[in-house]
Amino acid sequence: MSPLSATSSTWRKRIGSVDWYAFASALALSVLGIVTMDSFSGEDTYFARQLVWLCVGVVAFFTASLIDWRFLRRNGVAASIYGILIIPLVLLLVVGQSVKGARSWVSIGGLGIEPIELIKLALIIALAKYFSRRHIEIHNIRHIIVSGAYAFLVFVLVALQPDLGGAIIIFLIWFGMVFFSGISKKHVATVVCLGLLLFGALWTFGFHDYQKQRVLNFITPTRDIQGGGYNAYQSMIAVGSGELFGKGIGYGTQSKLRFLPEYQTDFIFAAFAEEWGFVGILIVFGLFGTIFWRIIQTAARGASNFETLFALGVLCYLSAHVALHAGINMGILPVTGTTIPFMSYGGTHLLAEFVALGMLSGMNRYSRAAHRDMLDREFSGGYDR
Repeated sequence: MSPLSATSSTWRKRIGSVDWYAFASALALSVLGIVTMDSFSGEDTYFARQLVWLCVGVVAFFTASLIDWRFLRRNGVAASIYGILIIPLVLLLVVGQSVKGARSWVSIGGLGIEPIELIKLALIIALAKYFSRRHIEIHNIRHIIVSGAYAFLVFVLVALQPDLGGAIIIFLIWFGMVFFSGISKKHVATVVCLGLLLFGALWTFGFHDYQKQRVLNFITPTRDIQGGGYNAYQSMIAVGSGELFGKGIGYGTQSKLRFLPEYQTDFIFAAFAEEWGFVGILIVFGLFGTIFWRIIQTAARGASNFETLFALGVLCYLSAHVALHAGINMGILPVTGTTIPFMSYGGTHLLAEFVALGMLSGMNRYSRAAHRDMLDREFSGGYDR
């Protein structure tokens, strides 16, 4: 075979591994989010900015899909990525830009970057690497404690910003990956108890007054409609007023008249539901369902435990965001300030989400051709040198 033919064959193989169903669903969700942002008033710049970030995210997706990610299995690689991306979280507490009381942003050349969105991927990689070599011993609680230390460090740094929603996502990523790794029911009960103790400690020593008010307003929604419960109340009105077919694009009164706060980020689901109605919500959930199903299929085809656990980690990451955001917007969860994947405004999270899907497409390329000898080499250390 000539070099040109070999190169052409390689490119066809790489493009053929792209998960077009997941990509198309993510792209559709992003477009729906951008349309919702643009439907409020001509004064907003969110539409143009998010459109630029979407283009960057698409390029990042295809770039990630072309990479052979097996190098992540080598000793030290996952830990190095995790360690490098922890540094910005530490720096945030010192030099981070405070937005609405939280130090979650770093300004670089006029662009606001959220380091937590990148560390989520790094945590998934680190946990997938850790559990892929210890899946047989997962019933040993020592491995739950060690893996918990990875997540706990990130959890604390995020909670100190303070970013309660981000901290909850970090916990759910860790808990989900531990669960998929084969944790025993006894250990699940232990983790739940530790989570309750941690929540109690945060309530006593870590939560700010406004965060406590959000939890109390969730328990009693009508206790402070004009104060701490305003956001949740307006969000529920927006979702309910959409009825079956919605009010139409650009005709959402709760959002267009600015009764609904943070409609481009924390409450974009409510803004979308008001304009598109129940039918629109079904479309959104159908698109997310397609992405989740494709991720599960990728996990099932994983060339090794690392690829399988990484895919399941991405599933935990995206599904936790969807569940929290939708639950908050519909008034069934306390307000914590959480974005919904692909739809909410924000460049860093959009980039991270497209990179995650691109990595899964890249892993698809060699998953189907995995052989037993390759797996044997991995667990005997062949990929760790």
